[in-house]
Amino acid sequence: MVPLPASVVAPALHVQWSNQPTEVASAAGVPAEEVSLAPMGRPIRIVIAKPGLDGHDRGAKIVARSLRDAGMEVIYTGLHQTAEQVVATVVQEDADAVGLSILSGAHMTLVPRVMDLLAAEGADDVLVIVGGTIPSDDADELRALGVAAVYTPGAPVDEMVSFLEGRVAA
Repeated sequence: MVPLPASVVAPALHVQWSNQPTEVASAAGVPAEEVSLAPMGRPIRIVIAKPGLDGHDRGAKIVARSLRDAGMEVIYTGLHQTAEQVVATVVQEDADAVGLSILSGAHMTLVPRVMDLLAAEGADDVLVIVGGTIPSDDADELRALGVAAVYTPGAPVDEMVSFLEGRVAA
């Protein structure tokens, strides 16, 4: 069995969850009044991506499920995505934010590439957060490049939810 690529799966997820805050809420078990809404009155839409050759996605899946449970619309790209694939999904899905999960140590190569491609696509207003094994010196450099937040292993997911709600809804 061949796994479906994100370009096939993401649109299917989009159709299922598109602009229906109450359906997203009820599917996630969240009361409709607690759904995290973006400025346009729809749930915050975030792409969770695993760029590069890193094959460990348990953390990304936990974050994706937690954000979904908080009422956000989550599009998970799957493993081994190129920067181009990640940005194409962000643009196609009209995402408010993208979360890049990188445990391979390639964050100083992959994140700047994603940032450059977002700018080239006119999507530099998309909030970028990064999670993974990121040394503090590198985290400072990533923030200087425009990354909104950097999370390391063990970061509380509720902090991510609050951060996204505060920054996207603002």
